[in-house]
Amino acid sequence: MINKIIVMGVSGCGKSSMGQKIAAYLGFPFFDGDDYHSEANVEKMRQGIPLTDEDRFGWLKTLNSILKDQPTAVVACSGLKPEYRDILRHGVNDLRIIYLQGDFDTIWQRHQKRDGHYFNGKEMLESQFATLVEPNEEADVFAVDIRMSIEEVFQRCITEIQIR
Repeated sequence: MINKIIVMGVSGCGKSSMGQKIAAYLGFPFFDGDDYHSEANVEKMRQGIPLTDEDRFGWLKTLNSILKDQPTAVVACSGLKPEYRDILRHGVNDLRIIYLQGDFDTIWQRHQKRDGHYFNGKEMLESQFATLVEPNEEADVFAVDIRMSIEEVFQRCITEIQIR
């Protein structure tokens, strides 16, 4: 049985919503990576300034600690680069990563409907897509196309978690 799940992808792909839904279904605690950013990181994003690798490293280590310390967990985290995913994986057993995969236009349309989120602007989303290295060759990752309905995405996630 898989006990640790990371739901990853660029901002606006549905990580938090899908992570909460998966966690509720499995009876696991949910941790939204956005809640663990430093005030400095949040302020940068609020101003439309993309985070650097250096900005993210402490945050990723915090999320890794959560994954190591909890017997079960679902964590929503962008996980944009292989080295970020390696930090998240470090010392964590029974882990699967769900990559919520979508194109820029689909996700930008979703962004425009969000209210009150500190992630600010089209340039920030473009920066995330520029940083993203898709996890195509990573054995513990499976991709789910977010153009499907929310229920179809959820069912695909649960099926993949249960067969692995």
